[in-house]
Amino acid sequence: MRVLELQGLSKAFGGVQAVNDVSMIVEEGELGAIIGPNGAGKSTLFNLVTGHYKSDRGEVIFKGKDITGFPPHRISKLGIGRAFQGVTIFPTLSVLENVLVPFIVSKKNDFNLCCFTRDRKDLQEEAMRYLEMVELADRAWTISQELSHGEQMRLEVGIALATEADLLLLDEPTTGMSPSETRDMVMLIKKLSVEGGKTIVFTEHNMEVVFGTAEKIRVLHMGILIAEGTPDEISRNEKVKEAYLGG
Repeated sequence: MRVLELQGLSKAFGGVQAVNDVSMIVEEGELGAIIGPNGAGKSTLFNLVTGHYKSDRGEVIFKGKDITGFPPHRISKLGIGRAFQGVTIFPTLSVLENVLVPFIVSKKNDFNLCCFTRDRKDLQEEAMRYLEMVELADRAWTISQELSHGEQMRLEVGIALATEADLLLLDEPTTGMSPSETRDMVMLIKKLSVEGGKTIVFTEHNMEVVFGTAEKIRVLHMGILIAEGTPDEISRNEKVKEAYLGG
């Protein structure tokens, strides 16, 4: 089943063509990566899919539905979750409260602060399963700014999961992490793919992470999709070697 299909997607900022006629198909259950240097168009592509930018041309199809031009909140409710590059958590809220916000919004049309009271055990128990998925259940009532960087990034993923997303877009999930934190994040991504049954596409600069995690790799160069294939196919692609892997 095609979960996501991009058809001729393009976006320019002034004279800079950030994304240029990109077409791709993401199949259900895929664990894929998008690589390319800074300025290649990776984050812009994610912004187009999630409605943070409006495309100049092209279409975004999610589960057979044309969602081109939909606002971010509507796209999120349809089942596309995103973890942004860097940390965008609510620093003064607890870990559980950070997950409760998107969870409540995905369940309801309004947002009620009474849902944060500790007597709302029903909502909290449902939301806790997302913390269990990212291995932060034991830190539920910790103020999120007290977490380590790696833990905060796992919370970022938990927030994306709490929207009840079927498709996860992870933007540079290992940025700024220590080697041990990076290993933990890689294990989490694989676990969410294999055990959680999530379709995942992530951007990444760490080639060891990319080739050790992704089943399919797509390469952007100056906004153009120049290659896609298995890790072995990409590692042998001369155009990719010349552009990104130093020959």
